[in-house]
Amino acid sequence: MLPVKKPTKDYRTLNDIRQRKDELLEQIQEDNAKFTTLWNQVFIKKEGNSKGDYIAGLVSNGFVAVDTFLLIRKLLKGYGYLFGKKKKRK
Repeated sequence: MLPVKKPTKDYRTLNDIRQRKDELLEQIQEDNAKFTTLWNQVFIKKEGNSKGDYIAGLVSNGFVAVDTFLLIRKLLKGYGYLFGKKKKRK
């Protein structure tokens, strides 16, 4: 999403510029506080995972591992000559 352009003001005195600078500083500090809380929420370790969640995670990771193995096997079978495994098919 692109930022919305706000109409600019004409600043005639240094006091106007200082006032705008203070407003922008407050906005930046508020945004920084929001970003900090969001960033910390990303890395909060979730407590109270049940045994079912643990097993579901293991099964999910197992499926990903098997799928990755099969994908690599298929790629090496078709394009093994790129990795020096066998000669190119004619």
